[in-house]
Amino acid sequence: MKKSLILLLLLLSFVTTFAQQPQSVEMADAFRSSGKIYVVIATIVIIFAGLSIYLFSIDRRLKKIEKEK
Repeated sequence: MKKSLILLLLLLSFVTTFAQQPQSVEMADAFRSSGKIYVVIATIVIIFAGLSIYLFSIDRRLKKIEKEK
């Protein structure tokens, strides 16, 4: 009963997202028209790559410390 109620609530919330009218984002259109959207995407990719490298290096160090103990 509880699972079906949760499923029903999730389905209703999902339907409301499609009921909204699509809106154009002026800032994204301006970046796209001037070609600066590629700079924004490249910056985001660099930040995510840096964070993932940092997290993997921390994980490697922790595994090394755990093996020593």
